Amino acid sequence: MPFVRIDTLGTDAVRLDALGRAVHEALVETIGIPPNDRFQVLTGHDGVHSTLCYDDYLGVPRDEGIVYVAITMRSGRTPERKQALYRRIAELVHAYAGTEPRNVFVTVTENESADWSLGHGLAQYTGTPPS
Repeated sequence: MPFVRIDTLGTDAVRLDALGRAVHEALVETIGIPPNDRFQVLTGHDGVHSTLCYDDYLGVPRDEGIVYVAITMRSGRTPERKQALYRRIAELVHAYAGTEPRNVFVTVTENESADWSLGHGLAQYTGTPPS
């Protein structure tokens, strides 16, 4: 059950949806999440009231096409699967939204089963009924 947040500059609802679909499909393809397990916050920043900051760290020339993808998910994926995920996100974001792969910045934060409540105030992944 990944939780995804996508932030980008100067975009519209169509591009935000394309970015969300690209990331979701990459998660389904590379780490095997269920197709109906889509929980995302998609935010377009206007550059005036909210903006994104970036630089050319590690020699990657980024520009106003930057897309930040923050994924929170349960731990347990190998570095190889994560690398496949990053690569597929960059490919699909380019195909669906026209974003240059150099502008796709992805972070993964991992946690444990007890760190999730999917509704009703329960920690469904723990297998422990509420007390």
